[in-house]
Amino acid sequence: MTKQLILITGGSSGIGKAAAAALYAQGAFVLLQARNLDKLQAAAHEIDPTGKRVHYYSTDLTSLRDVEASAKAIVQEHGLPDCIINCAGEGEWLSFLESNPDHYAQTIASPYLATALTCKVFYDLMKERGAGHFIIVNSAAAYFSFSGATGYIPSRWALLGFSKALQADLHNTDFSVSSVVFGKVDTPYFSNNPISESRIPKIADWLISTLTAQQAGQRIAKTVKHPKSEVLAPFMLGVLVVLNRFFPGSFRWLLRITGYKRPL
Repeated sequence: MTKQLILITGGSSGIGKAAAAALYAQGAFVLLQARNLDKLQAAAHEIDPTGKRVHYYSTDLTSLRDVEASAKAIVQEHGLPDCIINCAGEGEWLSFLESNPDHYAQTIASPYLATALTCKVFYDLMKERGAGHFIIVNSAAAYFSFSGATGYIPSRWALLGFSKALQADLHNTDFSVSSVVFGKVDTPYFSNNPISESRIPKIADWLISTLTAQQAGQRIAKTVKHPKSEVLAPFMLGVLVVLNRFFPGSFRWLLRITGYKRPL
């Protein structure tokens, strides 16, 4: 890892920050990207008080102009990253009744558009080198449908579709694309979005254990070192994703009876 230059979007908190800490501990040179400058500075100092191997770039990842400007600065100051870890994502879980058109625009902008723009801008820079690794971090909501999150779920399905399309497009090249999907992870996201946490279908809480941010970060670090096309964690999530393919009707029923009930 000592020769690896790794860029992490959404690196100021949660899973992105935990991945940065894990990779830093293994000797990597880490670049953090997010919108909030104060959070970026705090995260970078916490991970690397010396400031030698963790740097940060305040970037609006939903803006092509911002992503391109940040990429130019990164390449000029540090070189071209070996691996891009896409962790940026937001979006409260709102029902169709509660949401408005702006909500759908925001949830598609991040994570989907932020990830697509980041990967495209850096791929265009990596083409001459002919190699790179894109890691796209996603939610279990990319594999299931449940009530109370009509903006969040489609954005995660779009992100999964982008991951699979990119894998197909870059097949038989020296580029790697890893889709890393987690169940519930104990991060500030749910503290900041208590409505979202309350809408997780009970069947998921019963069957899938909650990961710590550190566990998720270590799993991402392992994927950097040993690229895989698909990573599902924890193990039980992978089991349920496979079963859902064979018994979709049963899963729809279970998610409905244990999920959010819209007020009449």
